[in-house]
Amino acid sequence: MKRKTKKALKTTFLITGAMIGVFILVSILFIRLAENEFNNSRPLINEKVSDYKPVVEKYAKQYGVTEHVDVLLAMMMQESGGRGKDPMQSSESYCGERGCIDNPNSSIKQGVYYFSQAINDADGDVKLAIQSYNFGRGFIDYVNGKSGKYSLELAIDFSQKMYKTAENQAIYTCLREEAEKYNACYGDIYYVRDVMQYKQKLTAEKQGGV
Repeated sequence: MKRKTKKALKTTFLITGAMIGVFILVSILFIRLAENEFNNSRPLINEKVSDYKPVVEKYAKQYGVTEHVDVLLAMMMQESGGRGKDPMQSSESYCGERGCIDNPNSSIKQGVYYFSQAINDADGDVKLAIQSYNFGRGFIDYVNGKSGKYSLELAIDFSQKMYKTAENQAIYTCLREEAEKYNACYGDIYYVRDVMQYKQKLTAEKQGGV
């Protein structure tokens, strides 16, 4: 009777161990499939933006931000997808209004220059510099008066305050429902998130991870 009990227990342990092993293998497979799905669903840098890479590299070298070429390309993708005469959407930082830059070379030169100033003012905080490209460099002063480091919460707070105090709120349009929910319609509060997704895609492609 005791021998049968020991044998039965041994069999039970073996079956249980096998089931746990199968469960672990299935879990690993599921995680990897989920990671691949995430990688494949991340936004692509299109051909138009990729074609501008040599120009971006040229001005990145001129303004001392060569390590941020991928960030700049990601920003261009978010701004325009490389379309139009002002692919970096940098007219406002150049002349204070839209449409004053009418050729891509000047757009990229100004965009890279403005980013180089922002990253310097932000003491190397890349996310703060990226959001300041969208909000304006006044956002850096605002953050420095708070925690001194970029956060989504500060971006929302700044957008709310700028929108609330705007002389003419009609010139601002909430780009997203989430922003409208927060009444944060100045700029794009999720600009950093989206730019970093593009940047991560570029990094993954370089590493052969996609």
